[in-house]
Parts: sequence; structure tokens; C-alpha cells
Amino acid sequence: MTKITVAKGDGIGPEIMAATLAIIKAAGAKIEIEEIEVGEKVYLAGNTSGIAKESWDIIRRNKVFLKAPITTPQGGGYKSLNVTTRKFLGLYANVRPCVSLHPFVKTKHPQMDLVIIRENEEDLYAGIEHQQTDEVVQCLKLISRPGCEKIVRYAFEYAKQYGRKKVTCFTKDNIMKQTDGLFHQVFDEIGVEYPEIEKEHWIIDIGAAKMADTPEAFDVIVMPNLYGDVLSDVAAQIAGSVGLAGSANIGEECAMFEAIHGSAPRRAGQNMANPSGLLQGAILMLNHLGQTEVAENVQNAWLKTIEAGIHTYDIFKEGVSQVKVGTQEFAQAVIANLSKKPSTLKAVSYAKGAALKLPKYKRKPAAKKDLVGVDLFVHWSGTNPDELAANVKALGNSEVQLTMITNRGIKVWPEGFRETFCTDHWRCRFKPVENNTMSKQEIIRLLNKAIENKIDTIKTENLYAFNDKPAYSLGQGQ
Repeated sequence: MTKITVAKGDGIGPEIMAATLAIIKAAGAKIEIEEIEVGEKVYLAGNTSGIAKESWDIIRRNKVFLKAPITTPQGGGYKSLNVTTRKFLGLYANVRPCVSLHPFVKTKHPQMDLVIIRENEEDLYAGIEHQQTDEVVQCLKLISRPGCEKIVRYAFEYAKQYGRKKVTCFTKDNIMKQTDGLFHQVFDEIGVEYPEIEKEHWIIDIGAAKMADTPEAFDVIVMPNLYGDVLSDVAAQIAGSVGLAGSANIGEECAMFEAIHGSAPRRAGQNMANPSGLLQGAILMLNHLGQTEVAENVQNAWLKTIEAGIHTYDIFKEGVSQVKVGTQEFAQAVIANLSKKPSTLKAVSYAKGAALKLPKYKRKPAAKKDLVGVDLFVHWSGTNPDELAANVKALGNSEVQLTMITNRGIKVWPEGFRETFCTDHWRCRFKPVENNTMSKQEIIRLLNKAIENKIDTIKTENLYAFNDKPAYSLGQGQ
């Protein structure tokens, strides 16, 4: 018997959780439930995170968390509990299987059977944003080697364990050569260790187009956080319905399982909601717990129910569905089909479905790191880059000089184009004149000089070379 933490959530959450628990218990799930309160009530009681400290203690003690959808109130500084939970508990891998149920659930992609594995902790979801000038705000995109290595290895190990033949990586490293470039580099490095698995890389835009058009061309797709968030919803929808999809959030110690849809407060209390998404999350949970026979029984019973045409309102279609049922009735139909297998849809086997056992990340030896320049970001409301350059060049000396000015990434000095539209946010790059390196004292001198000359510096970014290789972007057009 394994103790798990359960949160019934908001809106339709309590109904679909009751249905889900009834099904897996009827199938013989060996679980003991410890319930916590999260979501709207906790938010409105004054807790901006939506969860009490005592509830965190319970989740961390039990290690496994089955969560129904919750409602995050608008405004008021309320933080997404999903994002918070993933990051606090180190749930670095989001796993979303997307399988079509043709011909019983409408889809244009009857052969679709793919799994999206999304990095879950970093990227733009670090949520580090600043307004820097009247016209410009920034959001920092953080990609780490540990984050890349953990998620990429998880994708290959998942493919290996589940008999998948190919792992595809999506990035935008033709533009973001440092951040997405690192993700792609790590994918190539780790992929060498799995010669039996086909590997490929797509630029995210054309890759997304290909996935939406021909999802059967993919098997396992691994990608950074934002792309994975968007495309996993797209994949679930084109498979048949976002409402049918569940997800697993896996960390080295803890795991959370959920539906991918929201709390749908308009449908609450009406016995209408489809519990399938949360049930799919629960099936992933049972596999994680090593209760693979129970997971297999539940999934096949669910498939049998779907192909029997016993459908809730969201997937009901005249001429295909046989009977429209409510939440409770759907759950009872699945329970009645336990120990049965589908005849048209492909029955599942989870003989190899237990939790993956991955090695912990090991930090690499430190690289040789040299400071080779600095970018000074300046708030200036003028429009002529040559005028700004004349002022900023005065900050330099015989050792460090201004080499470039960009605006929104595009080079505007030297040899800029007058047609380039400029905001009030300027990047002024200083590099050593002769030596390959410079000191941080020189950066302080530049900042002090800027104050003297009434130049409004809003931030700096040090430019480094690691093992003598430049580790910063050039200006666009440079």
C-alpha cells in the first residue's frame, strides 16, 4: 500500500477526482489517500501561492501527488500553483502521451501516437522580468546544462524503456544560438549513447508545422519549456481533445500527476465533465508506482468504454457515439469494463511501464573562463545612433573602447541603416583594445564615467569566453 497526496481542486475537480479514484480503486490500486486543500479557497484566504506550508510537508513526505485542476484568481499577484509545484519539487520532466482514438473520437490524424517530453523548470518560465526603460521590458530566458542533460536523458530513457524508435528535438537555435544552442548540443551529445534509437532535430517553427500536419512522423519529442507547453496542448487537441489528456511531472524524488485541462467552473456540479484527462494522469501515476498491471487494466477498460461509444458530452457525436453519459455514469462504465480489452483500438501492455531510474546529474569540471568585454545597456530617448555613440565613446580609454551599439538586437552603429526603427533601449558593447581580457574594475570605471557624463545605464552583461570560445551573441547584422 502506497500513501499518495490528493487534491480535489476547483470547478469540475472534485467530480472528476471522485470518478478517477473510484475507477482505480475498483481496479485494485494499492493506494492510501491523504487529502490536502489547494487552489481557489486557499488563494482567497490570503495565501498568494494557493497552498499552505502544512500541505507542502504532506506532498514532500508522500512523494506522489495526484492533483485535479484548480482555479487561480485573476489579478492580486496570485502565482500559478502548477509552476510553483514543478519548480519547488524539482519536477523537471513533463510527460504527455498524445494518442488518437480514431474512429471513436474525431481527429484528422488517425495514426497519431506520440509522446511530448517537456523541460519543466527553466527557460522563460523562470519568470524573471524587468521594465528597463519607458518603452522596453525584458524577460530572461535561462537554459542550464543540468536542465538540458536531465530532460534529454529522460527522453532517451523513456524511448528505450517503452520501445519507441525515434527521439526528436525541437529548438530555435538558428536564432537563440546560446540558449537553444545548448539544448541542441546536449541532445547531440547524449544521443550518441543511444545508437539503437533514431535521432533528429527540427527548428521549432517548421517542426511544429510538421507535427500539426503529420504527427505520425514523430514518436518522442523533447523540447524546452515554452515550446513544450504550447505544442503539448496542440498535440493533445489534434489527437482528439485536450480534455482526454493527462500528464506526469517527474522529479528525482517527487512526482505530480494531473489532467492538462483547466477547472471549467461553468461545468461544475452538473455531472457533465469528462474525467478521462485526470484518469490518464492517474494511469501514469500507477505506472510510476510500479502498479503496472492495475494501470494496464484501467487503460484497456477505458479504451473499451470509448470504443463502445459511451461518451460524455464533450466527445459525443451523433452516428459515432452510442450514448451520452455524465461523469459518474462514465466512471461506472469503465469499472464495468475492467478486465476487458478493446477490440478495435490497440490494447496496451505496460510490462515495462515502471518509473524510470536515471542517474543524478554530475557537474562537469569548471571551464577556463575569461572576461572579454561588457555590454552596457542604456536608457536614451534620442533617435540618432551616431549621436549616442559620440557620447558613449567618451567612456572608453586606451584599453577599452566602444565597438558596437544595438537596438532590440540589431546593429545600429557603426554603419547602421537610417530605416531601422529604434526604441529607447540601447546595448553599447565595450571590448579590450589589445588584450583579450579585461577586469571587472574596468567595468566599474565605465559605470562611474557614465554617471559623470549623465548616461543612464540600466544594466550590464559581462561578456565571457569559456575555454577560449566566445560565449555571447553577436549583434544582428554584425
